[in-house]
Amino acid sequence: MNFICKKNELSEAISNVSRAVPQKSTIPALEGIKVKITDGAVELTGFNMEMGVTTSIQANTSGTGEFVLNVRLFSEFTRKMAGDEVSFTIDENNIVNVSSEASDCTFSAMSADEYPDLPVVNSERCFNVPQNVLRSMINMTGYAVSQNESKPIFTGELFDIDNESFTLVAIDGFRLAIRNETIQNEGTFNFVVPKKALQEVATLIREDCSENCVINVSDRHIIFKINNFYVISRLLEGAFHNYKMSIPSGCKTEIFVNKKDFAACLERCSLIIDEKNKCPIRCEIGNGIMKINCKTSIGKVNDAISADISGEAVTIGFNNRLVLEALKAAEGDKVRIRLNGAMKVIEILPPMGENYIFLVMPIQLKN
Repeated sequence: MNFICKKNELSEAISNVSRAVPQKSTIPALEGIKVKITDGAVELTGFNMEMGVTTSIQANTSGTGEFVLNVRLFSEFTRKMAGDEVSFTIDENNIVNVSSEASDCTFSAMSADEYPDLPVVNSERCFNVPQNVLRSMINMTGYAVSQNESKPIFTGELFDIDNESFTLVAIDGFRLAIRNETIQNEGTFNFVVPKKALQEVATLIREDCSENCVINVSDRHIIFKINNFYVISRLLEGAFHNYKMSIPSGCKTEIFVNKKDFAACLERCSLIIDEKNKCPIRCEIGNGIMKINCKTSIGKVNDAISADISGEAVTIGFNNRLVLEALKAAEGDKVRIRLNGAMKVIEILPPMGENYIFLVMPIQLKN
C-alpha cells in the first residue's frame, strides 16, 4: 500500500485528529491514529471510546487497507519532512517507509484489527447551526461547565432545541450560563454533550466561517460535521437542571456598565486574592456609582466606576473570579446587570435582549 499527499494537509489532519487519541488505553491500538487507504483518499481516525475525530484528505493511492500509526512518529515524521509532498509506503510486515525529496525514514505500524469501530449515528434528529454561531455559543458558555465529576451530567452542556430556538446551557452549582440563537429546525428535544467534545468542535471552527455545522444526534451519541471533519461523542446520561426556573422574572435594580471598566476593577481585586487569602467582593450600588471594596491580608482595594443605575440601591457580595469570568465571556462593550436584593442571584445580560444570560450566586457579607 502506498499514498502520496500534500504535507501541510496531512499535518493539519494529524494535528486535529490526534486530540482524540488517549495517552494510555487498555486497547493499545487506540493510542495511535488509524489510517485507512481507499481509492484516491486517506482517512485518519482518533478515538478514546468517549470521543472520536475523523477526516479524510485527497491522495494518490495504490492499494487499499488500514493500519495504526504511532501518533508522535506519524506527526513528527510528516511535519519534519522536506518538500511539499510526502509519501508513505506500508509493506506486508507493517513496516512504514516515509519519504520526501532526499529524506527516507522507516518505523513500525500496528494492525488495525483491534481498533474499535466508531459509533454509528443514525437518527432523524438532525439540525444545522452556522459554524461561527456554534463556536460563539460554546466559547461563551464553556466557562460555567462543572469540573466536579461527582455529578457527571454537569460536566457537559445542555442542548435544548425547541423548534427554531436553540439554547446552550452550562452550570456548576455556583453559576449558570445560557446562550440562545434562532435556527431552522422542526421538533423539540434536548441532550447533554461532554465539554471536551465541544472544545474540540470549537477548535475545528474558524472564527469567520459561516458555513453550517451539521449535527446529527441519536439516543446515546452525537456527530458534528465541520467541513471535512467529523466529531463523534457519547452523550451524558441523567437529568439536567431546569435552567428556566433559575431565571428571575423581574428585577429591583438595573445597571448598565462598561464591561472593560468593571472587569479591570475586578482584575485589580484579583491581585490581593489567592487560595490562602479568599475574600468576597463588596459592591455598593447607587447614585450612578458602583463602589467596589476588597480586603485581605495581602492588601486592600477601594474602587469606583460610573454606571447607569435605576431602581433600588443595594450592597451585594460576590466571588471575584465567577463574575470576572462571566464578564470576559460576554460580548460587546457594555453589560446589563439585574439584581433583586443582596441575597438573590446576580443576572448579567447584553444591553438589549436576552441572547445570553449569565447567573452568579451572591455571597453574604459580614457587616
